[in-house]
Amino acid sequence: MAPEAAAAPSRPYPGQLLVFEGLDGSGKSTQAHLLGTWLRSRGHRVFFTEWNSSELVAATIRRGKKKGLLTPTTFSLLHATDFADRFERHILPPLRAGYLVLCDRYVYTAFVRDAARGCTPSWVRNLYSFAPRPDRTFYFQVPVSVSLQRKIASRTKISYYEAGMDLGLAGEVTDSYAKFQARLKHEYDRMATTDGFVVVDASRPVERIQAEIRTQIRPLLAHFPTMESLIHDH
Repeated sequence: MAPEAAAAPSRPYPGQLLVFEGLDGSGKSTQAHLLGTWLRSRGHRVFFTEWNSSELVAATIRRGKKKGLLTPTTFSLLHATDFADRFERHILPPLRAGYLVLCDRYVYTAFVRDAARGCTPSWVRNLYSFAPRPDRTFYFQVPVSVSLQRKIASRTKISYYEAGMDLGLAGEVTDSYAKFQARLKHEYDRMATTDGFVVVDASRPVERIQAEIRTQIRPLLAHFPTMESLIHDH
C-alpha cells in the first residue's frame, strides 16, 4: 500500500524545509533552535518559524478559546487559515530566496490534533494540500508520561484546549491532558510510517539528539550554498 502523501511533491523553490514535530515537552523547540544556531555558524541562511503565529486570526482564536466557542471543525478551519497566511507571508518567501526554513510544528500538528478531536483525516489533509512536503520531518518521540512530567516541571499552566478538556475525556486537567496527548501520540506514531518521519528518541540527552539531527541533514547540505559561496558566485 502506497504511503499517504503529506503534500504536493513539487519544488518550485531552491530552499530546504526542515520540520520539527512531537508532543509538548518532547524537546523539539530546543533542538530546532540548537540546529538553527549550528547552521548559521556554518554560514547558512536560516529562517525560523513557529506554529500559530500569524497575526491574521490569532485574536479570533484567542477569543474563541476564551469563550468556549470552538467546535472541532471551526478549530480546524481557523488554524488552517492561520497557517495559510503564515505560509504565504513567512515560509514561502525564504524558501524562494534559498533559505533553510526551520518549522517548529508544521501541517502535521493540525493532522494529529484535528484527528484527535474527531475530524476526518482526509478532509483535514485536503485543507492543507497547498503545503509542500518537507525535506526532513523530525518526530521527537517521547512517552506521554514524560510529556506530562516535563509540562508539570515547566510550571506553565496547562490550558483548557491543550488538555483536550473540550472533548470531555476526564474531569481533571492533568488526567485529560494525558488522555489527549495519548491520542496525539497515536496519530504521530501512525504518520511516522505513512509520511516518512525521521523518528528521534527524545528521551536521550540533548547533545546526543542534536548530534543525530546534524548527521541526518548533512546530505541535504552537501550542495546547499552558504553565504560565503553566494558572495563568491557574484
